[in-house]
Amino acid sequence: MSNRLEITSVSKRFSMGGVLSRRIVRAVEDASFSIDLDQPEIFTIIGESGSGKTTLARMILGLELPTSGAIRFAGKTVSNRVGRAQRLEFMAKVQPVFQNPFEAFNPLKRIDRYLESTARRFLRLHDQAEIDRAMDGALQKVGLSLAEVKGRYPHEMSGGQLQRAAIARALIPNPPLLVADEPVSMVDASLRMSIVNLLRSLRDDLGVSVIYITHDLATAYYISNRLIIMQRGRIVEMGDARTVLDNPEHPYSRLLKASVLSTEDAGAGKLMTDPGMVALANERMERPGSLQSRPDGRLVRVYEQTR
Repeated sequence: MSNRLEITSVSKRFSMGGVLSRRIVRAVEDASFSIDLDQPEIFTIIGESGSGKTTLARMILGLELPTSGAIRFAGKTVSNRVGRAQRLEFMAKVQPVFQNPFEAFNPLKRIDRYLESTARRFLRLHDQAEIDRAMDGALQKVGLSLAEVKGRYPHEMSGGQLQRAAIARALIPNPPLLVADEPVSMVDASLRMSIVNLLRSLRDDLGVSVIYITHDLATAYYISNRLIIMQRGRIVEMGDARTVLDNPEHPYSRLLKASVLSTEDAGAGKLMTDPGMVALANERMERPGSLQSRPDGRLVRVYEQTR
């Protein structure tokens, strides 16, 4: 069986409000794509807050169950309603990296304790020397060492160091896939590229695929192989990263690109996006449409003409 992640017609709906004011929120609608983990890549999910990208990531990790559709990893359905052994087997192969490293670690618990428990849990190591080697090996992959981390608490490290430690923890089981949800949004701009370059080196040097979730088109353009752009739960454009971002076709994709601040306009006070572009993107937001292929290989959501 190929080492493959398959998302097939996945939707997620949440019920919000009380008995008299209940409404259904469509967080993800009919999302489909696949990743062949035998061919490492960085697959990026782009969208603004509320676009459904984090909900989709949580379903891939098995933290949320789809309302409909299926998510399969190596032919097995991803779910949190399985036995402990099957769940641990999946978690060893698909590891998360969360947005805020300061929330990922308990401030009262030493960082090396997290690394040690991961080595014990997934590698089933008991000898302390073997555990130390596993921890140090993972830390070396992200530019740290056990000597730098051992005995330290989260507040004793910078945001960049802590995010690297979080990635090292995820690498201990040697997973073929990382799901990184906004991994650079909580670190200083000066450290952002070091984390992005680390993700790229994980792909190129270690053969790890990364699902990279972001709203940052610049970093997506820099490291992505393929990407999807989501608007209100729907995929509106999907394809090769350079093809899509160089010349986006869907109105929402074009709006995202036009909203990126440019140094060319520095000091000119041009902070407003074309109102017509915003109106066109929003006008199609509630219409389902359908994804159609283009000659350059991308998929774009198109809509029936309204009269």
